[in-house]
Amino acid sequence: MTSHEIRKAFLDFFKSKEHLIVPSAPLVAKNDPTLMFNNSGMAQFKDFFLGNGTPPSKRIADTQKCLRVSGKHNDLEDVGFDTYHHTMFEMLGNWSFGDYFKKEALEWSWELLTEVYKLPKERIYVSVFEGSKDDGVPFDQEAFDIWKELIGDENRIILGNKKDNFWEMGDTGPCGPCSEIHIDLRDQAEIDMISGKELVNKDHPQVIEIWNNVFMQFERKADKSLVLLPAKHVDTGMGFERLCMAIQGKKSNYDTDVFQNTIQVIEQMSGKKYGENGTLSTNNYVDVAMRVIADHIRAVAFTIADGQLPSNAKAGYVIRRILRRAVRYGYSYLGFDEPFMTKLVPVLADQFAEVFPELKAQQDFVGRVIEEEEKSFLRTLETGLKKLDDIIEQATAEKKDVISGEVVFELSDTFGFPSDLTALIAREKGFKIDEEGFQKALQEQKDRSRKDSAKEATDWVELNEGSDFEFVGYDEVSAEAQIIKYRKVKTKAGEEYHIVLDRTPFYAEMGGQVGDTGHIIIGNHSVKIKDTKKENDLFIHISTDNNLDVILQNAGTVVAHIDEARRDKIRVNHTVTHLMLAAMRQVLGTHIVQKGSYQDDNITRFDFSHFAKVTDEELGKIEDIVNAKIQENIPLETKVNMPIADAIALGATATFGEKYGDFVRVVIFDPKFSVELCGGTHVSSTGKIGIFKFISEGSVSAGVRRVEALTGGTAIASINEQLAVSSQLKEMLRNTDLVKAVENLLAEKATLQKKLEALENEKLQELKNELAQNAENINGVNVIAAKVTVPSADALKQLCYELKTKVARLYAVIGTEFNGKPQIAVIIDEEVMKEKGLHAGNIVKELAKEMKGGGGGQPFFATAGGSDASGLEKAIEKGKNLI
Repeated sequence: MTSHEIRKAFLDFFKSKEHLIVPSAPLVAKNDPTLMFNNSGMAQFKDFFLGNGTPPSKRIADTQKCLRVSGKHNDLEDVGFDTYHHTMFEMLGNWSFGDYFKKEALEWSWELLTEVYKLPKERIYVSVFEGSKDDGVPFDQEAFDIWKELIGDENRIILGNKKDNFWEMGDTGPCGPCSEIHIDLRDQAEIDMISGKELVNKDHPQVIEIWNNVFMQFERKADKSLVLLPAKHVDTGMGFERLCMAIQGKKSNYDTDVFQNTIQVIEQMSGKKYGENGTLSTNNYVDVAMRVIADHIRAVAFTIADGQLPSNAKAGYVIRRILRRAVRYGYSYLGFDEPFMTKLVPVLADQFAEVFPELKAQQDFVGRVIEEEEKSFLRTLETGLKKLDDIIEQATAEKKDVISGEVVFELSDTFGFPSDLTALIAREKGFKIDEEGFQKALQEQKDRSRKDSAKEATDWVELNEGSDFEFVGYDEVSAEAQIIKYRKVKTKAGEEYHIVLDRTPFYAEMGGQVGDTGHIIIGNHSVKIKDTKKENDLFIHISTDNNLDVILQNAGTVVAHIDEARRDKIRVNHTVTHLMLAAMRQVLGTHIVQKGSYQDDNITRFDFSHFAKVTDEELGKIEDIVNAKIQENIPLETKVNMPIADAIALGATATFGEKYGDFVRVVIFDPKFSVELCGGTHVSSTGKIGIFKFISEGSVSAGVRRVEALTGGTAIASINEQLAVSSQLKEMLRNTDLVKAVENLLAEKATLQKKLEALENEKLQELKNELAQNAENINGVNVIAAKVTVPSADALKQLCYELKTKVARLYAVIGTEFNGKPQIAVIIDEEVMKEKGLHAGNIVKELAKEMKGGGGGQPFFATAGGSDASGLEKAIEKGKNLI
């Protein structure tokens, strides 16, 4: 069976068992602060297990894109060194929400694997939970008995401990005992030597887990206790890539058709062959590099398609790190010194067009983003290599054979140069790196980051269990409600309360629109709400008021009020993004797709896919279209619970990376102009926007531009301010033609600049001659040690270089001050440098200590700066005394 057929067989099987087949959620986790990426099939269904939402069906099945870059088996730096772990993978899954339980789940697993996929029964092993006294959870006798009847051989049933057979989503949340299914793919000769049972969960590459049936019965609380969930559920996950390996009779996931198309293209591009030493080779770095690239391009391409661009923060940093690891392996072992990852995107887009069409739809965009990231990192590698050469040269001069951990960390953290590449190059040149020192510096950074972002939450206090939730904020600015639950959260800034209501007018931050602020009136108390966030499917009202426990616990009916004036401004800024997107698609082209947005009560910010600067003329045309639509006063038309197929047929635009249900909310401002899927709040007619004005346009990242704009009174105030400045400038310049006046000023400035540079150079030559004449011969070296006055750092460097040309066998220490800050330079003739064993970079570092500063440079020329100008004279004298 091909991988397409294997996937289809799974979905068709569970469709025949009355399961609703749903699409994969985006890789990027939305509205869940505990997750950066969707890392399991159940992540998108978390609220259904907790009873906070109602699933569209009691039985669901899908294939879910997952991303794991940390955890028990998924350290990023290990991927590629074995044949069955990945960063991104597909998880085939079936779920029961309070419907069937262990019997059906295990029987269907056995039926699918042995009767549909025809996997040999004698090679299958299963495990069940042995129980945990600490948690008070008994041995899973029910699962054991079901398997005994299905398999007919107790010897292939293994008792598993809490680590292997009790599944938990995280420190808190839904959990329960599980039953894993393993398969032995070894050759028969190996099986005859040792039973597969002995190798289960021992990280053997051919005795692997392929399916896990989790029986969700409990919720883990913050205090580590377990409580029963409102209903019993089933959550299963089967690794698609491993399943393909088993069915296709391969020894490696990378030998299946899931990866082979990509690997074959890598072979063609590199001229190297995969698997020449056997595909299980982990010490052949050509094979490792190809596995790394084939794995990582999937993670990077699909995550970008789902809306997460590479960056230096959070999820974006993870994607950049994965991409750079792949580029690094291609650069080091396959000889790629130009972008190559981007060429693999079309291969993936075609392969997954039917199951994950979002990549095919954005193939050009994703490819361009990856290409620009590759170019940037290859430049980083070039810079890092030069930096590393200087470090190795300095270590050689100091007769050291170890590069300090702090230096390795600085190369990685500041310059983006990977630590393992530093170690590789250092080893090739006879050096070691201080791995312990590097790990210490890395851990210190992690600790600082964790401390900065740490939040400690107590368990929810349930007040009205099982209440339904309703958002009434489209039509109401206040509402009577009951408090469902609350919790206290300790943050770096202090303590805050998270409050959940059964009905609320407060809009939670979503789709770029910020959350509402306002008050909740509880009896005689007014609780200030500073923000509203969405967590899974809950709207969380956040208050930093103190000592609310008694007030909240004794609350009856409360009244929630939003800040109406603030909401009005927000909805204006949100609405105008709809008009702006439609206008952009008219002016710039239909390739324009939203890549991010932000709207508060002051500004609207909009990110979109485009590969060129938007010209002033194009911005003007977009502005004109938007303002014309505002003047038309087009009424808002909203269609609620519209089937998504009908919405798409209507021409509705959607945002890639957002998960939409079978029924959606459609916002229309003229069916021929703007039709979008959107859950935000909007004005009743476009005339309420007033006026629209761009204030900036620029690049966010490769292939993504950003515009910022103002509306209404804020836009008018900005225009009036600009007119006032214009009027003031005309008066100052005594010219009504500002452009002509500025052109005259610039021309005059250029003339004066040339005259000034000529005078400065003349003075610099005089200074050079004076210093050269006063050079002092010490031990056969012409020494110049002086404090001078020069206009810039470039002038100081020019003076040093010209002195070196003019004075033979020169050793010079030149100091100066810029805006009260000392700077010092050391320049040495190459003959003197070798003869005396001198190194300007090392010397200047020592001199900088006198000025409370630092610096460095090349062996013949180096500079340093400091914060204490009073130490400059001492530094110069110290430099002279070295001779």
